Amino acid sequence: MGKAGAARKLASAAAYGGGGLSLLGGSLYAVLTAEARLARKTIGELRADPPPDATGWYGRGRPGPAIKVALLGDSSAAGYGVDRVEDTPGSLLASSIAERADRRVYLREFAVVGARSADLAAQIDRTLPIEPDLAVILIGANDVTHQVLPSQSVRQLAEGVRRLREAGVAVLVGTCPDLGTIKPIAPPLKQVARAWSRRLAAAQTIAVVEQGGRTVSVGSILGPEFDAAPALLFGPDQFHPSAEGYRSLVAVLLPSSLAALGVIAEDEVRPEAFRGEGIMPVVAAAIQAVRNPGTELDGTEVAGARRGVRGMWVELRHRRRHPHTEGSAPDAEDPHDDVQADDTSVQA
Repeated sequence: MGKAGAARKLASAAAYGGGGLSLLGGSLYAVLTAEARLARKTIGELRADPPPDATGWYGRGRPGPAIKVALLGDSSAAGYGVDRVEDTPGSLLASSIAERADRRVYLREFAVVGARSADLAAQIDRTLPIEPDLAVILIGANDVTHQVLPSQSVRQLAEGVRRLREAGVAVLVGTCPDLGTIKPIAPPLKQVARAWSRRLAAAQTIAVVEQGGRTVSVGSILGPEFDAAPALLFGPDQFHPSAEGYRSLVAVLLPSSLAALGVIAEDEVRPEAFRGEGIMPVVAAAIQAVRNPGTELDGTEVAGARRGVRGMWVELRHRRRHPHTEGSAPDAEDPHDDVQADDTSVQA
């Protein structure tokens, strides 16, 4: 089965309750299951202490009203493996948004180390009461490591995005990373991991965009970090990326986060053909995004229609990266006495 066909079939299985096993084949699924179980026994003790919590206020001295951002997902969102809050994805992302938007930012972290797509519902239950302007979700790798059926994990992600969008929250999903970048993992498991994670990422993309969210592909952006931490594939809580690895991740998330909030320059509003950007059907765009880390997809219209004969129309973007912003320790309370937490909103 071709890549586009596989992604389309997986998305359909997620939407209509199919199993999705045939995408990789029962024998390959069994190989991954058996070898993953064997490898997990040899990994060792998990790190007990949680990563620093990046929840708080950023952009001291900048004007309001504040932008509220919720960070959901797994260890890659929580910042597992670093000891300073300034090095967590939450701090790096909130500090960068505050600088680029010239606004105060309130970030609330709901991500949990080891979380799978099934855990998003509980995280979203906690997210909705704060009425965030933007929810950033990083999820998927642990679904692969725990052999969750792709159709099941995609369906759970789609439901979460639907709930957030119905509440008026802009949603950005960083899709499943390419687990085939883990060089120490020997074939055939390497090929299975790559096929599974890439097809899951493509199906996540289709499902998220169908529900009104936008995606950005993580792909192999953390490849060097995966090389140094092969335990990621089998023990998600053993993933120890460096602070530099998280900076690379946030560099991918930031431009799309700003776009979701409507904080972009006038010359970035429309796709630029010379940058490989444009409008295309969602399945073809999802497959292209999987191959190119940092590719953003968002739904659009062509001649007033959201769908064509080959499915939903999307904008494919390769947004310009921004200079690195150092993370900062958050303020526990809003440093501006005249602004209350329940009055912090932004029109995205």
